[in-house]
Amino acid sequence: MSNTTEEEPEMRYMMMHKLDDSNPALWQPTPGFIERFGAYMEEVSKAGVLLAAEGLLPSSAGAATITKKSGETTVVDGPFAEAKEVIGGFGIVQVRDQAEAVEWARRFAELFDHDIEIEVRRVSEYEG
Repeated sequence: MSNTTEEEPEMRYMMMHKLDDSNPALWQPTPGFIERFGAYMEEVSKAGVLLAAEGLLPSSAGAATITKKSGETTVVDGPFAEAKEVIGGFGIVQVRDQAEAVEWARRFAELFDHDIEIEVRRVSEYEG
């Protein structure tokens, strides 16, 4: 296999979708969503760009935030009543550029029957 960027993707991007933590219905996918999601996962896997993908449970199922401020560390257990939107899941893809990552995220957004926000961010690559 050659080392060209056309044949071998070189950038990793994380796609994170957010859900309303206070709306239990959003955390229970419909059969239609599961079917569309399965087809999407097959497509992204066959394209060879998927590195990882997982859904997350709502904060009521077990969560914590750890904050260090002014030298003091605080741990707060969930659920997080004050947090309306939390990360509902993520995927990591290895693609040629941000445009390709955004396109995979856009196609993922189309699977949902409700409003959804997906954040796409490049993963920092260690250069040691």
